[in-house]
Amino acid sequence: MSRFLPVSKRDMKERGIDQLDFVYVCGDAYVDHPSFGAAIICRLLELHGYSVGIIAQPDWKNDNSINILGEPKYGFLVSAGNMDSMVNHYSVSKHRRDFDNYSPGGKIGLRPDYATIVYCNLIRHTYKEKPIIIGGIEASLRRLGHYDYWSNKVRRSILLDSGADIISYGMGERSIIEIADCLASGMDVKDITYIDGTVFKSRDKSFTEDGIILPCFEDIKANKETYARSFYTQYINTDPFTAKKLVETYDNAMFVIQNPPQKPLSQQEMDDIYAIDYMRTYHPMYEKDGGIPAIKEVKFSLISNRGCFGGCSFCALTFHQGRIIQTRSHESIVKEAELITKDKDFKGYIHDVGGPTANFRQPSCKKQLTKGVCTNRQCLAPQKCPNLEVDHKDYVSLLRKLRKVPKVKKVFVRSGVRFDYAMYGKDDTFIRELCKYHVSGQLKVAPEHISNNVLKYLGKPDISVYNSFCKKYEKINKELGLKQYLVPYLMSSHPGSTLDDAIALAEYLRDHHLNPEQVQDFYPTPSTISTTMYYTEIDPRDMKAVYICKNPHEKAMQRALIQYKRPENYDLVKEALIKAGREDLIGFGENCLIPPRKFKQDFHDKKRQSSKDNKNTSNNNSPRAGKKPRMNKSSNNRNNKRK
Repeated sequence: MSRFLPVSKRDMKERGIDQLDFVYVCGDAYVDHPSFGAAIICRLLELHGYSVGIIAQPDWKNDNSINILGEPKYGFLVSAGNMDSMVNHYSVSKHRRDFDNYSPGGKIGLRPDYATIVYCNLIRHTYKEKPIIIGGIEASLRRLGHYDYWSNKVRRSILLDSGADIISYGMGERSIIEIADCLASGMDVKDITYIDGTVFKSRDKSFTEDGIILPCFEDIKANKETYARSFYTQYINTDPFTAKKLVETYDNAMFVIQNPPQKPLSQQEMDDIYAIDYMRTYHPMYEKDGGIPAIKEVKFSLISNRGCFGGCSFCALTFHQGRIIQTRSHESIVKEAELITKDKDFKGYIHDVGGPTANFRQPSCKKQLTKGVCTNRQCLAPQKCPNLEVDHKDYVSLLRKLRKVPKVKKVFVRSGVRFDYAMYGKDDTFIRELCKYHVSGQLKVAPEHISNNVLKYLGKPDISVYNSFCKKYEKINKELGLKQYLVPYLMSSHPGSTLDDAIALAEYLRDHHLNPEQVQDFYPTPSTISTTMYYTEIDPRDMKAVYICKNPHEKAMQRALIQYKRPENYDLVKEALIKAGREDLIGFGENCLIPPRKFKQDFHDKKRQSSKDNKNTSNNNSPRAGKKPRMNKSSNNRNNKRK
């Protein structure tokens, strides 16, 4: 009989467990669903014969909170949760958020800042020598010296600040079982130094002899150019087939050593992970608080792949999941779809079928599974790689099978659809079926910007590719008799973006009749190329200087320009246009962004009404007749999947 993992001594007693093998301490509430990393790791350990209990969101101010399950036999596993705790807590302006999707009732403040470090220190108060293994996105992306946006400083490896023994970085399924088997065999945790996908620390210099010696921490902290070079060495050593061991030195005495990443999971291994008998919901102890909001987004969604060769500079997937695509079989995904149709709350709609990028279902080229990905080039940008193999047949076939599952009314695709990859297909089959069956009126895509100057820093293709996709999408929908629109994700103040670039984006929005409701400022999160550019003002790929918008007022102007029609943005937009010498965009002309002075009623609303009246009295012979409606919708989840 399926049941939740133990969360109390009472649960342990009911299962006849006197002492757990492992205790998992997590910054998220306990949700037993394969979209939550803690659930996968714990269930996988259970599948391999280990008993595991969960302490979710312990009170870090109370030492006893870590003792509720007693001392584990082999060690503690610690994760901040599905998000970095600082991203979870703070907006890009460093204001405290007022909602936490991963906590009961959305309550904020149930985990500490830098949660992995705090939890480990809490454990060490009581269990001085017990092994601690850390993992999850927070530990994975902070595994070596890194720039921390919230403190505006370079921090040490989280392995040192936490006092943990090992980091299991990346997705961790293989490495955590290997670590568990080592501990169960009686091996000292300090001797577990050879497992791929792990980071360990040692004072023994012999461990460094076959590795790449990175600049020491003191040097990357003191010199931004050295930091950029060190980061790029790490970046080109993220492929499991070609990566070397990396060594970072601290105070000429301590070495933090990163082993190469784990090899990609086979399809059978992926299937096995998702075939585990999860409870597929949050623990009932949260019912009184209104449940866990995050479950709503994933309860009726299907994960079909992991990894991404998209190469977006602001995305940490290269460091965490890697660039090689790993997929589940059709049979595995269809079986899960049939399972969720039996849920009492299922209304006939599968909310998503995808992963980091929905329409990636195979490696970008054949050589990746034996020789790895290229270290010095990307697959899609700035131009399409000649070796790129584009094929949507497998994904289209999967979607067709899911549409036939009994009780399924509609299958949506809401993960990021990589529009450039879709455009490179040999025919329009995928885009046509996407429009016909899998869009709910609006398709969200992520050009991020329109200036080619900014796009090259973003790791995105030339804007002409996006424009071509827009035309094809509009043409196909017209042929199908559907009124469906594109909603573009846009980013302000990304490294390389000047005021002129922001104005060019505003003009593009004007010309295409777009009015985005939400805009994402660039958010410097650990271990991305974009964050390295933000901190060092250097592009680590070529070591050339990059313009960085750090002044809060200029950032506000760049953001306001994307929403130039809003009355509250008038002063910022006008100031930006004057500063850039673009007074030609202030006036009453068709190409102007704003009028020369404020009006009690929004000038653009008046102008739209006047245009509408003219159309009604001219039998729709106006040159503006027939234009598609303005877009005024955008995503409420701007920090997750953006492809």
